[in-house]
Amino acid sequence: MKPFARWVLTMPATIAVVVLLIVPVAITIAATFAEPKGVFAPYVTFFSSGFRRAVLYRTLEVALVTTAISLTVGFITAYVIAQMPGRAKSIMIVAAVFPLLTGVVVRSFAWLIILGKNGILNAMLISTGVLSEPLSMLYTEGAVIVAMVYLFVPLMILTLVGVLEGIPRDLIDASASLGAKPLMTFFQVILPLATPGLIVGAVLVFTGSFTSYATPQLLGGEKQMMMGTFLYQRAMVTFDWVGASTIAAIMVVLTLGVVLIMSRIARGLNPMAV
Repeated sequence: MKPFARWVLTMPATIAVVVLLIVPVAITIAATFAEPKGVFAPYVTFFSSGFRRAVLYRTLEVALVTTAISLTVGFITAYVIAQMPGRAKSIMIVAAVFPLLTGVVVRSFAWLIILGKNGILNAMLISTGVLSEPLSMLYTEGAVIVAMVYLFVPLMILTLVGVLEGIPRDLIDASASLGAKPLMTFFQVILPLATPGLIVGAVLVFTGSFTSYATPQLLGGEKQMMMGTFLYQRAMVTFDWVGASTIAAIMVVLTLGVVLIMSRIARGLNPMAV
């Protein structure tokens, strides 16, 4: 294909990305440097507040824990699915995708029913004699993490199944025939080859959980406020547009930073991964 033809084909998508993504983000970030009090005044205000730092740390913690759990559960599930025969594999992939057919709000509401004081989990624990009175599980960091893992594990499974299916079985058999134990085969063969899928899945889960709004709002409330809910509060409740832009800018920078760190880790595990 000629260079001009490539340019013509890619131009509409490039223009759409620039106009709909890059320009709005650039305007949002630029607004934070136009304060009369000083160029970095909004950021000084943000990081000098203990409450705002706590919101940021909580969001990072929830996002990292969600990513770690989703990676572990998703990798094990995807590996089992990848080893299945064709029909069973198709059924399991459909089962993994099925939760994605319902909206995030609906799935988050389901956890309100499960984790509430009069919910399914408390009722089961009380009926079996494990508890004598219901636990307060809602509006905690644990409730947010559990719901986030439920939301993002299907994405992790879908990302990893294709990657694990692409690992030649001959490599695993060759490793075993050369005397490598299963654990060594996993770390020396399977994990490096699965690194691209792991990184893509981790980025999807981290960015999704770090910027999530509906789930933290429903299951965390004001007690477990995260950056997404804090951003909405500053923009739509207090109408502090500069404060909201500052929060958005910090989220963008941190997300890009985590993605770069994950890419470096991927290069360390598999130089051909990224």
